[in-house]
Amino acid sequence: MYKRILLPTDGSELSHACVTAGLEFAQQLQAEVVAVYVAGNYQYPLYVDILPPNGPTEEEYQAAMQTLAESYLQPVREAAAAAGLACQQVIQFNDSTAKEIVHTAQEYACDLIFMGSHGRSGLGQFILGSVTTKVLSLCLIPVLVHRIKHH
Repeated sequence: MYKRILLPTDGSELSHACVTAGLEFAQQLQAEVVAVYVAGNYQYPLYVDILPPNGPTEEEYQAAMQTLAESYLQPVREAAAAAGLACQQVIQFNDSTAKEIVHTAQEYACDLIFMGSHGRSGLGQFILGSVTTKVLSLCLIPVLVHRIKHH
């Protein structure tokens, strides 16, 4: 059925629960997984001539985001290995998370995106998440939206 499944993560507890469910689903199908973290692009100061002395440079920002992304993707990679699944990890930079998720799915020839259904807190618990909604509207491949049940 599905041979390569994209698992987006933002490092949150909800995202981790969704990735865990995605790995279980992939294991049932013996599918490969591609775990992706999308970081925002470096934001240049409004006045480029006057760089704040305590602000990170673009290189420092990129390095910090790489380290952060690695910390979010490592548990996915380890869980996939424990389940006997092949796993690629991808770190992307883009201000449009949804567009980058769809682009990554295309780039890595994924035939399914498995992602969470809703936001992290407040009203977001009851409505479909904005990134998920955008992915659904942009994507030409199936998207399995996983709903986390709260006890």
